[in-house]
Amino acid sequence: MDNLSQTFSALADPTRRAILARLATGAATVGEIAEPFDMSLPAVSRHLRVLTDAGLIERHTEAQWRRCELRGEGLRAAADWIEEYRRFWEQQFDRLEAYLKRTAPPSKGAQSREKSNGRKRRS
Repeated sequence: MDNLSQTFSALADPTRRAILARLATGAATVGEIAEPFDMSLPAVSRHLRVLTDAGLIERHTEAQWRRCELRGEGLRAAADWIEEYRRFWEQQFDRLEAYLKRTAPPSKGAQSREKSNGRKRRS
């Protein structure tokens, strides 16, 4: 599986997204990460393995603690891919806006000004 697919696959799970959100506030031990979840430590470890394999987090062993931290650059490929499509859609919306402006009927205020400018004044 290519890196981008692996990243999106890892992000597809709400538990893994919650883990990333927690790690965005700072490094944490596996126990701290597991605390809010109603699942076993082995299940949390499996989620951490997926995130590690996707390059989204790093795990370090410090004495008896296993700490995890977010790897911001791991999201770079996904962010770049999304950015390409954001630019595409912005261009499409700009084109649509220009088209609508070109083809829109004149506003009522503009119509009444045109009528009053076209009338001959009586003296």
